[in-house]
Amino acid sequence: MVNRMSFNRQRNNRRIPVVEGKEYKVTIEDMGRGGDGIARVEGFVIFIPNTTKGETVTVKITAVKDRFAFGERV
Repeated sequence: MVNRMSFNRQRNNRRIPVVEGKEYKVTIEDMGRGGDGIARVEGFVIFIPNTTKGETVTVKITAVKDRFAFGERV
């Protein structure tokens, strides 16, 4: 059985600093082409819909991929 937390923490020898289901306080640094806000946790990109550049929001991580994650505003 794989420990889900350790699986999210590292994939393909790349450290992933966010965990699906956890909440983080982030600042929206940029906007993506699709209109989602872009924030970073330890350099790791998180896409968050319904946000604007410059906002500081609390997000819940909904999905974690190898190079980025998706979150929703709490």
